[in-house]
Amino acid sequence: MPKVLAQGKTIECVRGANLRVILQQNGIDLYNGGAKVINCRGIGSCGTCAVKVEGEVSSANWRDKTRRSLPPHSPTTDLRLACQTEVLGDVKVTKFAEFWGQGSRIVWTPEG
Repeated sequence: MPKVLAQGKTIECVRGANLRVILQQNGIDLYNGGAKVINCRGIGSCGTCAVKVEGEVSSANWRDKTRRSLPPHSPTTDLRLACQTEVLGDVKVTKFAEFWGQGSRIVWTPEG
């Protein structure tokens, strides 16, 4: 079973599990500030669940690519939308600051 390391927690999940669902089910602070209330609930349109993912995950789908091509995101960053990402193997997740998670300051790392 793949393992997700995020905010100091190691979470086992089934291969193909949705990253957003796994993080939320395990009490990980996926959203910054007002995005905790104002987000698209996983349909890939708001971009507030953007995280850096290291490890084996699905390729970015059209929703992920489209949303991250619009400001304040950039298609050249290594962020992914958690709601559009399937876990395929062990992964490490990092969350950055700002409403859409696109800031340069780290909010939390895989280790905590």
